[in-house]
Amino acid sequence: MADMISVEEARDLVLSHVEVLPAETVSLLDAAGRVAAADITSDIDVSPFAHSAMDGFAVHADELAHASAEAPVQMDVIAEIAAGEVYEGPIDPGQCVRIMTGAPLPDAVDSVVKYEIVDVVEGDGKPGSRVAFTAPTKVHSNVRDAGEEAKADETIVHRGEVINPAGVGFLAGCGAVVVPVYRRPRIAIISIGSELVDPSEVPTPGKIRNSNSYALAASARAAGALPTILPIVEDTHEALSATIKNAVAAFDFVVTSGGASNGDFDFIKPVVKELGQLFMTTVNMRPGKAQTFGIVDGTPVFGLPGNPAAAYVGFEMLVRPALRKMQGYTHFERPRVTATLAHDEKKKDPRRIFLRGTLSKDESGAYVFTPAKNQSSGLFGVIQRSNCMALMPEGTESRTAGTPVECILLDVNEEVVL
Repeated sequence: MADMISVEEARDLVLSHVEVLPAETVSLLDAAGRVAAADITSDIDVSPFAHSAMDGFAVHADELAHASAEAPVQMDVIAEIAAGEVYEGPIDPGQCVRIMTGAPLPDAVDSVVKYEIVDVVEGDGKPGSRVAFTAPTKVHSNVRDAGEEAKADETIVHRGEVINPAGVGFLAGCGAVVVPVYRRPRIAIISIGSELVDPSEVPTPGKIRNSNSYALAASARAAGALPTILPIVEDTHEALSATIKNAVAAFDFVVTSGGASNGDFDFIKPVVKELGQLFMTTVNMRPGKAQTFGIVDGTPVFGLPGNPAAAYVGFEMLVRPALRKMQGYTHFERPRVTATLAHDEKKKDPRRIFLRGTLSKDESGAYVFTPAKNQSSGLFGVIQRSNCMALMPEGTESRTAGTPVECILLDVNEEVVL
C-alpha cells in the first residue's frame, strides 16, 4: 500500500470495492431521481387512440383542398366532442365536428383545423352552426396518433436510466404504478472524539459540538443515501472497535470522522486493519490528507479526518461517488468549468489543493473564481458560502490573478452536461 496516493487513484480504489445494491420496488412518486433496476414497459399504446392536439373542427382534409379566402368552404357543425367523450356517428360530406384538445378523433375524419382560423357564418360554432374554412389542411394536421409516444409492451425506461420528474409522468401514462429501482445504501455516520458533545448541549471547557455527523449525514442524504447518526464514540481503541463491528453488521456503508491521523488517540486505521482489510490511509489532497478506507466483514468503512472542511472535501471527492455507484448511477464526477482567478493565490504545500470559494461571471460573461479568504480546514461556514472548489495542482507553483483554474461545481449534479 503506497504511503500517499492521488485523488483519482483513491476514488478508483473505493469504487472498485463497492457494488450496486439489489433492486427494490417503490411507488411511482418515490421513483423520482432513482435509477431504474430493470427495463420498464407500457401496458397500452400511449395515447391509446388518435386525438386532437387542439380545440378546433374535425374535417375531411380532401374537402378543403381548394379552400381560400376568395372561395371559402362552408360546413355544418353536427356534433361536439369534449375530452373524455367519443363520437361514433357518421360525418357526411359538407359536415364537420367541433372537437376539444385531447378528444378522440372520429374514424370518419382525418384532420383538425384550429378554432381560431375558422369563420363562424351562422350560430356560435357549436352543433347547429355553420362555419367557413379559408385554407386547405393536411391529413393528420393537429392530430396525435395512437401509440405516438409508446406502444403496448414497448420498453419506455431502460435499466440504468435515471428517472426524472417528466419520466414519472411518462411512467404514469404507461401504467407503471410501481417501479423497480436500485436500493438506497444505509449509511452509518460516526463521529469519534472524547471532546464532542451533542449539538443540543452547551459545550463546557474543552468540549465542542458534534457538527461533523450532521454535515456528513446531510451530504449522504444529498447523495441519495439513507444516513443514520450513531452515538459519539470516545477516543479508545476498544470503543471504536465495538462500534465498527456493530455498524458493519447493520449498514451498507460506514463513515467515521476524527481519529484518522497518526496521533496517540487516532484509532480508525488500526481498528480497520485489525477487523478487516485496510486499503488506503493517505491521499495527496488538501484539506484531507488522512483518508482511511477498508472493508470489514464485507462492508466498506471510510475514515474521514476530524477537521470539518477536510471531512467535507473527502466525502465529496471519495465517499459520494461510492454511494452513487451503489444506487446504480454511472456518473461520479461533478461538472467542472474553467474560470480565472480573481486575485493572486500563493501555494507552498505540494499537495493538490481544493480551494473553497465562489464562482461568478464578469461583465463579458466569463467565469471568475474568488477564493474564500479563510481556507482553514476547521471551518464549515466557508463551505456554506461557497458554490465550488477550485483545483490547484500538485506542486508549489503559485497562481496570479487572471490565471485559469478548474472549478468543481458543488451545486450541480453529476449527470448535468455543461
